[in-house]
Amino acid sequence: MQPCHPARARTLLAKGRAVVHRHTPFVIRLKDRTRKKSEVAGVEVGIDPGSQHTGLAVFTHQGGQRRGRFSVQLTHRGGQIRKRMGQRATYRRGRRSRDLRYRAPRFNNRTRTPGWLPPSLYHRVVTTTSWVDRLARWSPVRAIHLERVAFDVHALTAGRPLEGVEYQHGTLHGYEVREYLLAKWNHACAYRGATNTALNIDHIHPRSAGGSNRVSNLALACIGCNETKNNHPVGEFLKNKPARLKTVLAQAKAPLRDAAAAQSTRWALWRELDQRFPVHVASGGRTKYNRTRNHLAKSHTVDALAVGKLDTITQTVSTVLTAGCTGRGSHARTRADRHGFPRLRLPRTKQVHGFHTGDLVRAVVPTGKKNGTYTGRVAVRTTGSFNITTAEGPVQGINHRYVRLLQRSDGYAYTTRKEDGVSFPA
Repeated sequence: MQPCHPARARTLLAKGRAVVHRHTPFVIRLKDRTRKKSEVAGVEVGIDPGSQHTGLAVFTHQGGQRRGRFSVQLTHRGGQIRKRMGQRATYRRGRRSRDLRYRAPRFNNRTRTPGWLPPSLYHRVVTTTSWVDRLARWSPVRAIHLERVAFDVHALTAGRPLEGVEYQHGTLHGYEVREYLLAKWNHACAYRGATNTALNIDHIHPRSAGGSNRVSNLALACIGCNETKNNHPVGEFLKNKPARLKTVLAQAKAPLRDAAAAQSTRWALWRELDQRFPVHVASGGRTKYNRTRNHLAKSHTVDALAVGKLDTITQTVSTVLTAGCTGRGSHARTRADRHGFPRLRLPRTKQVHGFHTGDLVRAVVPTGKKNGTYTGRVAVRTTGSFNITTAEGPVQGINHRYVRLLQRSDGYAYTTRKEDGVSFPA
């Protein structure tokens, strides 16, 4: 069936026409109608890929008008994967250099297939495609709209191919740098954190004092800070705000890792999705144009709703589901110390009384100091006394007899947040 309003879902459940198929995201399944006997218009999915977060929006698209139905923000863990792979390599090199049996290095005897991506980057592609497949199982997805490439206004307006230095002078000159700075400084003034105001590009180390035009020397400043700072060094301008000065200097030297990761995975994501669904690609320039024309705030899920060709956005969702990638645990059954040697042995089995760590459960304790109802993620113990992490905080020492399974752990931690965009009436 089409994604429906929560009120209609409650009515279908109360009448017995539907059953709960999944708790989070909340999915119902009709009992009195089959897929062959159903007539649905179908939905489409917009994707705004990013390095740390990816936005997905399910919407209906008729007559150039889009109505948002459901939004998901994926929080990737590529940084954690990269960190753990480096830690694993450190342990391996340490064991090789000690007075142990000789272990030949194997860093250069592997072949890589064309299009190979590091695990930290490939994780972003696999997670996004996995969620698109999930949405296709739960709703009648007809097409995918993907933001694949950066926009190039100069190439479109010049009327001829551009070469070499020509790209650096013209309509596009400085525009890509500004878009990157907006993402790097979170659309806020670097010196006082002001948002929802006009922002100028400022040289952290003034050009009059030898500062360069490199991205690492550029920051965003509101009009007031830009005029007050003028050509003063940033250390002198923020001498009374040492914490802010430290943050600005650290953020300015941050590498372009996020931009490189997003650019590396866009084409791989398109190739994966193109094998499954009809995919319509669009540029970031069109996404921003659609979003600003419809007076929507900046967020990954709103950008996903605004991807591609459209006239107006008549409705957005008010609550966004945030799915943080947590993984499914570790194959290692030991914990290593700082030297890489095992210091703690974990149980051989992960299942205790039918529960796994990370399962979504509800515990109803009738009596005692912990009497009440608790819903959240469970951490199992072989003693049968579980810990449950709820929205209010962790609760320890809940007996397994009071615990009921709601949903198996699927490698994600779910939370909700309010959408930053403007919600239109239906």
